[in-house]
Amino acid sequence: MTVRVRFAPSPTGMFHVGGARSALQNWIYAKQQGGVFVLRIEDTDAARNKPEWTEGILSALDWIGIERGSYEGPHFQSEYAGEHRAAAARLHESGRAYYCDCTREAVQARTGSQYQGYDGFCRDRGLPAGEGRALRFRTPDEGETVVVDLIRGEPTFENKLIEDFVIARGDGSPVFLLANVVDDMTMGITHVIRAEEHLPNTPKQQLLWDALGVKPPIWAHVPVVVNEKRQKLSKRRDKVALEAFRDEGYLAAAMRNYLMLLGWAPSGDREIVEWSVIEQEFRLAEVNPSPAFFDEKKLRAFNGEYIRALGVEEFVEACRPWLTGTGTIAPPPWQPEEFDADAFAAVAPLAQTRIALLSEIVPNVDFLFLAAPLIDEAAWAKAMKEGSAELLDAALAAFEALESWDAETLKSTLEAVGAERGLKLGKAQAPVRVAVTGRTVGLPLFESLEVLGRERTLSRLRAARARLV
Repeated sequence: MTVRVRFAPSPTGMFHVGGARSALQNWIYAKQQGGVFVLRIEDTDAARNKPEWTEGILSALDWIGIERGSYEGPHFQSEYAGEHRAAAARLHESGRAYYCDCTREAVQARTGSQYQGYDGFCRDRGLPAGEGRALRFRTPDEGETVVVDLIRGEPTFENKLIEDFVIARGDGSPVFLLANVVDDMTMGITHVIRAEEHLPNTPKQQLLWDALGVKPPIWAHVPVVVNEKRQKLSKRRDKVALEAFRDEGYLAAAMRNYLMLLGWAPSGDREIVEWSVIEQEFRLAEVNPSPAFFDEKKLRAFNGEYIRALGVEEFVEACRPWLTGTGTIAPPPWQPEEFDADAFAAVAPLAQTRIALLSEIVPNVDFLFLAAPLIDEAAWAKAMKEGSAELLDAALAAFEALESWDAETLKSTLEAVGAERGLKLGKAQAPVRVAVTGRTVGLPLFESLEVLGRERTLSRLRAARARLV
């Protein structure tokens, strides 16, 4: 038997990080088993679906390494509407489903509760199909439904506690439960690896598989992803869009690595590992069923490690979209003709050790490409204290007299200027840094001055001194 897994997102919004994790788990499992990864776009919610969301899913999968052309699909659920309706008709003809005209208010009036669920009122009324009549599945009165789950063992559900659930609406259109089952049957899916939130639906879907005469798949319900308050990650409340992390400057390799640790861990006392190791070691049976905490601080630290592990040329290339404003990245505060690739290459090794996100490269190097630095007023107030004007005068005079313009000479020169005034280098360089870069923190100052050059450095020191008059 060829293993066939599927990833079935809905194109109704940005690509959720929890969905990205499920996609990766399906992808790895298929590769390990020599099987097939199927992408199915569940696009039957016409009111919310947008073509750009579908393209967003495809591009997000590309980014995390599940590239177009390497999987089957995408299939679109809307293309299988005929199969959905045919399955509903078979269930009705076989007596496994019946039509019901009960309204929610009528059910509540009979049961006296809005929580009790459907009471089976129409089970034996023999209603034909008709406008406003939903098709309900006739759940067995006795017995149990056992779900074979690679992560959770064999959850067992008493059939008598499962209400006769709707499988087709009053207009004849099948609901998610039935459409999902029919799609999986049609596509020959053998293993369904999906989020824990779908587990309550699984006994209903398994009953549908049985009623349609097809062996159900093997299930694997991976843990729900939660925030720091242990609440399920929500698009309305939490930062969850994979595209947002990508555009902020997270590396795909770091994101892949981190997502796979949500509920699973590689061997040994390690977390940052090569993707090839994850592909080899990952086991669905070893996934922890407990909720998995999506810790953005930890992800950020991961990303910093991955950035520092890049070769310098790789780092320069990775930063290019933020330096040039290409793709979906917002343009930097300088004009394209102001960007100096050689200057950036000179400071790239210094910047690489100081950023955790690629987007952070812009505020670290903008002083190199702007005609004048972007002054952080809070930084200015902090650095330009009593005596700063005199220190800038002395630094200007000392720098103007230099024959050699290199980091070591600049450092020793300013160190001497500070010592004459009883200042350690850290105190002496603060006004100079803000004058030249606009900020109190950033790349090593003297290497920055060397790359910026004599004339631009002196011009900025004069401008800062003039502002202090």
